[in-house]
Amino acid sequence: MIEIKEFNKNNQLPTSEKLKISSFLYQHLDEYGDPQAAIEKAIDYALGKNDSLGGHVFIAEEQNELIGAVVINKTGMNDYIPANILVYIATHKNFRGKGIGKNIMKKVIENVEGDIALHVEPNNPAKKLYEKLGFTNKYLEMRLIKEVI
Repeated sequence: MIEIKEFNKNNQLPTSEKLKISSFLYQHLDEYGDPQAAIEKAIDYALGKNDSLGGHVFIAEEQNELIGAVVINKTGMNDYIPANILVYIATHKNFRGKGIGKNIMKKVIENVEGDIALHVEPNNPAKKLYEKLGFTNKYLEMRLIKEVI
């Protein structure tokens, strides 16, 4: 049986679990991931560390094995952009295609207050899941990436 747990400012995640989740995301995000240190920053933000607005960390476990994780950060700008941004979502490679991501996202949608934005690359298979859950592509995202000198 799959159990989905939520952590936030009021329901803190033990430090050892944070490392477990950041390692999991780093490993299972594949080419869509970031360095583990960046993932840890997003988790810290979601848990309200360093005076951040907070957010949510959801994990899916089966027989105490981590098989899915989501990190949501609050934006604090809900009057003009979505109140939340889905920063990371991953399902264990051996459990993909079994509805784990869908079940976690349903739990996220039920429990997070306000709209949710996310970024997904056009070739990412998860794009179909987001569309099935009601996410739409309202805007074209453009970025200016400054080079560090």
